[in-house]
Amino acid sequence: MSLIKIFSNELEHEAISTRKMLEIVPNDKYDWRPHPKSMTIRALATHVAEIPGWIEHGINNPGLDFAAMPYNPPVINNTKELLKYFDDCVVKGKSVLTEKNESKLDGRWVMKNGEVVLMDLSKAEVIRHSLSQLIHHRAQLGVFLRLLDIPIPGVYGPSADEINH
Repeated sequence: MSLIKIFSNELEHEAISTRKMLEIVPNDKYDWRPHPKSMTIRALATHVAEIPGWIEHGINNPGLDFAAMPYNPPVINNTKELLKYFDDCVVKGKSVLTEKNESKLDGRWVMKNGEVVLMDLSKAEVIRHSLSQLIHHRAQLGVFLRLLDIPIPGVYGPSADEINH
């Protein structure tokens, strides 16, 4: 099986679980944060929603320079907007996970801030890194939601909330 097919299957699976988590973000908690050093739910959920789109960027670009292109995520104000943004980013990510792009996976992708190199990865590693970031930040969002006493959906099996119902 090709790497593209493996990544495509994984994105498909992770997108289903991620959407379930994003669906339960309460509209009245977008400015809430568990600690002053933590992101707000708005910032974290927006970040989770955008990550599948990184796959398209990683395949179609040689890198990212924050000095030339500052990071300015959209301002999401409610869960309906959040889900629309996530769905669009998933479509964007899936659009490049096609067999014709298998040959691009050994190419390089460099993230930097001016002259400072932050990451120098193969395009395959960019996809793996994106999927890992999606899983990591989705779990972080789950902790935020748990702290708000919101029942958490299962990801790789039933959650404690689903078992105890």
